Amino acid sequence: MTPLAELLAERIRRFGPIPFADYMRECLYHPAHGYYSKADVKRFADYYTSVDVHPIFARLLAREFGEMWEILGGPTEFMLVEAGAGTGRFAVQVLDFCEAKFPAFYAALRYVAVERSASRREQATMHLKRHAAAGHFASSAEVPARIVAGCFFSNELVDALPVHRVVMDGRAMKEMFVDFRDGKFVDVVAPLSTCAISEYFAMQGVTLPDDQRAEAGLEACDWITEVGRRLERGYVLTIDYGHPAADLFDDHHMRGTLLAYQNHRASEDFYASPGEQDLTAHVNFTALETWGKRAGLERAGFASQTAFLLALGQGNEFADLYDEGQTEVERTKARLQLKTLIHPEGMGERFQVLAQRKGVNPSPLSGLVGI
Repeated sequence: MTPLAELLAERIRRFGPIPFADYMRECLYHPAHGYYSKADVKRFADYYTSVDVHPIFARLLAREFGEMWEILGGPTEFMLVEAGAGTGRFAVQVLDFCEAKFPAFYAALRYVAVERSASRREQATMHLKRHAAAGHFASSAEVPARIVAGCFFSNELVDALPVHRVVMDGRAMKEMFVDFRDGKFVDVVAPLSTCAISEYFAMQGVTLPDDQRAEAGLEACDWITEVGRRLERGYVLTIDYGHPAADLFDDHHMRGTLLAYQNHRASEDFYASPGEQDLTAHVNFTALETWGKRAGLERAGFASQTAFLLALGQGNEFADLYDEGQTEVERTKARLQLKTLIHPEGMGERFQVLAQRKGVNPSPLSGLVGI
């Protein structure tokens, strides 16, 4: 029993079974024992993201952010808000690149790294103290209340937002709760904890067949609605592992998409070592679009990470891949790392890019031209 398991077990003993969303939230974000409250070294032991592969990922996105600034008319302040910013690896790469390559954009850039973990915020501030001293970086536990002009960016964040689990029992949709029996956590099926779950599927025109399990990402819907409300002019750029609803709830996903990750291995043992393993569910991009519209967001483009990065890099033949003075061996290694990011059998096709805009003329973004 991990410390968090003991806390959750006691909560269930006192108050009864809890929705899986509550269990997942505590496992990932409990301030003392949650998975994302731990040192970043723990994450590297379990998985890595596109940011960890090579700085080219951040450099190409920096070019896209700069283009967004230009489309907005070059405002004197462009707020770039990164949600789930961790220890600031992506922020460092973006700000260093913009400072060196795009001084006019850098002068307007105000980067806000949003991170729940206090220890990770401290690390980010330390890593970016030079940019912070110049007024270009700040770390925060909360999303800014107002983004006058800018971009709200996330990479592999939404898949880690808590989800409710459901199962079709005949014609009735039931919810899967977490109980604690005979010294272990188990699934129990009961009526839905909130009518928002049935609304979630109805709004997307989704009807689940008998015995299908699925996830309802209510927190992701609340998240995109709030982001859209706070953004006055600009973009929301979401990169994550997921599908449109028509693919997410098809007969290839009869058991749902929820997975646990530990030591670079995926499993469906969601109740092993609470707080010590990552829990993720595939992102429902249709839901992000549907609920985003409620807050004034409109679709600006949707593509695979492969297509998106290729479109951004082709303008200068991926010159951003190389650092000055690199040996041929180092340049070859960089090309192999790029392949990991864009290859259809690597990260490239598994991850999708959704761009949404608000208060912006429909000028195409370079990463989404022709898509």
